Amino acid sequence: MNQAYYKHYYHLEREHWWFVVRNRIILNHLKKTLPKQRPLRILNVGVATGYSSQLLEEFGSVKSVEYDRECYEFTKANVPIDLIEGSILELPFEDNTYDLVCAFDVIEHVKEHQRAVDEMQRVCKSDGFVCVTVPAFMFLWNQHDEVNHHERRYKMDELESLFEKSGKIVFSSYFNFWLFFPIAFFRLLSKLVPLHRQNVEEAGSDFTVLNGPVFQKVFGGIFKTEDWMIQQRIKLFVGVSALLTWQKTK
Repeated sequence: MNQAYYKHYYHLEREHWWFVVRNRIILNHLKKTLPKQRPLRILNVGVATGYSSQLLEEFGSVKSVEYDRECYEFTKANVPIDLIEGSILELPFEDNTYDLVCAFDVIEHVKEHQRAVDEMQRVCKSDGFVCVTVPAFMFLWNQHDEVNHHERRYKMDELESLFEKSGKIVFSSYFNFWLFFPIAFFRLLSKLVPLHRQNVEEAGSDFTVLNGPVFQKVFGGIFKTEDWMIQQRIKLFVGVSALLTWQKTK
């Protein structure tokens, strides 16, 4: 990756309909879930160009961690957040340090995802929370996952099993529910005419393909309707993504 890529991603993370609505869903979910006593100590892992960390500052002080060296350098130079370079597999913090630990679309990039979850749980305080989002369903795998260097997509029971050792799952649900059906149709259809391996990078991710004013208005508007459902703790049975929040009880 180069600086031009991160500059492009910087704008996607702040303007693309998928990020805009995903962030809205996450923030409103956290408002309903987190204790009223604030400010909180927050750790955000795998922050990319840092917009999720800026949004989380609504709840308290945020420490950010980014693994990719070039991404870290770009974000450090361009975004005013408290950022260090580090790995989710070896977080450089003491046990029981943070009230909230977040990893939004991160653990799917990691081979040792159980170790990643264990590390987030370790640095979480007693009665604190861990919140993650991930892409859902391996049958939806396409060039978007390859371009973004994913290791896997998740069914809900697979995601929940990573958090079952201790504590309790406060809430879990799929999201991007309405768009799941057309996206699933087109992704399955695309497998009938698979891309040649060398053209995967040229095809781009979904963020590139499903972009523009029409997608912004139509897809963003459809996706936004799910915000209310998630806030009402309605568990959606399918979706392109999944959300889970866990609480440490000892």
